[in-house]
Amino acid sequence: MPWHARLELDYTLKHDTTVLHHRHEGPLRVFQSLHPEGKTICHNVVVHPPGGLANGDVVDIAVNVGHGAHAWIGTPGATRFYRSGGEAAKQQITLRVQDGARLEWLPLETLAYSGCLAHNTLSLQLAPTAEALLWDVLALGQPTAGKPFEAGAFTQRLSVPDLWLEQAHIRADDTRLLDAPLGLDGQRCMGTLVFASGTALGRDRTELVLDTVRSVCAHHPLSARAGATSPNPQMVVLRVLGPVVEPVMDLLQQVWSALRPTVWSIAPQRPRIWDV
Repeated sequence: MPWHARLELDYTLKHDTTVLHHRHEGPLRVFQSLHPEGKTICHNVVVHPPGGLANGDVVDIAVNVGHGAHAWIGTPGATRFYRSGGEAAKQQITLRVQDGARLEWLPLETLAYSGCLAHNTLSLQLAPTAEALLWDVLALGQPTAGKPFEAGAFTQRLSVPDLWLEQAHIRADDTRLLDAPLGLDGQRCMGTLVFASGTALGRDRTELVLDTVRSVCAHHPLSARAGATSPNPQMVVLRVLGPVVEPVMDLLQQVWSALRPTVWSIAPQRPRIWDV
């Protein structure tokens, strides 16, 4: 029988402290709230005890960051889509950020095992004075374990409604997409980092964010496979390809460390969970 898990996270700012209220159904939990950077930033780790999805399983996460609050959300391990027996597994993430609020959505990677049938969707909705910094990392197969992505399909949709849409349908037998120079060029891990605002960033701030991201990329081993653009006046997007997860995640974490003080004047205090 498929698992259907839902988690609702609602952040509010009370007496200069970001506070979490949450509800859950099924096997999906959140660790205790922590405030390692002070009361205004609430850190949480989302846990899916089964460890993966297959055969009709659904993970549904809804986050609302209220006026003036600041939420940092991560995961303790990869999201795994296992080999399917015929039904697609789904992860659905809806992020809403209200005026004056900030969200950092920084989960560890998604692993698409050979034979999986997977759908992964993420939607970010921003009020006019809200901002968000998030990423998504997808790895196909388990190349370091000698288990390439040889069967199945992964469908992904990342969006900021009415502003930006990125979607892909990756089949294991689509060698033109997976291996051609205009596709993934033989790489099996892809990362996308987004900095987004509810209103236009302005030319000076956009250039500052782009320069910061590109400076980090220029000194990284994946520099030739990373590129930052501003697809619209409210966003900067970094895309990167790599052979495996570790160098891709390393680059995104370095960019996060550089962007935080640049866009929010907040020191990049590295979460302990990234080093476990």
